[in-house]
Amino acid sequence: MLSQTEENYLKAIYSIGLSKPKSVNTTLIAKKMETKPSSVTDMIQKLAEKEFIHYEKYKGVSLTQQGKKIAVEIIRKHRLWEVFLVNKLHFNWDEVHEIAEQLEHIKSDALISKLEEFLDFPKHDPHGDPIPDENGNIAHHKKIMLSSVETNTHCIVIGVKDSSSSFLKFLDSNNIQLGSTLKVISKEEFDNSMLIENNNISISISNQISKNLFVKNL
Repeated sequence: MLSQTEENYLKAIYSIGLSKPKSVNTTLIAKKMETKPSSVTDMIQKLAEKEFIHYEKYKGVSLTQQGKKIAVEIIRKHRLWEVFLVNKLHFNWDEVHEIAEQLEHIKSDALISKLEEFLDFPKHDPHGDPIPDENGNIAHHKKIMLSSVETNTHCIVIGVKDSSSSFLKFLDSNNIQLGSTLKVISKEEFDNSMLIENNNISISISNQISKNLFVKNL
């Protein structure tokens, strides 16, 4: 049995590894886990002894097959619980992450299977992230950043890179959600800010915002 902290480390290493596939250094893990590098070193030594990760000093960390399996299982549970909280208990999408962080550690496979069936086998969570199936397979869809969309182009919002409460509340205040159709009206060369149109309303957004919205072109 792994502790919740150990599971959180495996999930963090997996998430970082999606953009850094070779190995993950302890500095990135410490930042992700919001803890000290010394605490990270202690934990990865424990996980290496249990054969959930490969660890070479000064070279970084990677998950073993068993470590990856557990990380994906945790992500699967987290995203299914987020769907349940939003679709069935009517939480806002900016409220569910921390609650799902607690629920993801429930061990019952039977419960998660029943939950998935109850939710009619959703493919994506409320933030647009794909939900792994019971075998750990993840169907990633093609997506680009809003920041890379050309002017006079229409696109559909399909996900968010930043799922923080403050960012999601900003989107809500501007009526931007998954499925929203946006049109890029213009871009500023100076700071890469852009003017977009949403429901016939023009909105000026910063580059920081456009780099955190996943879209697909129409």
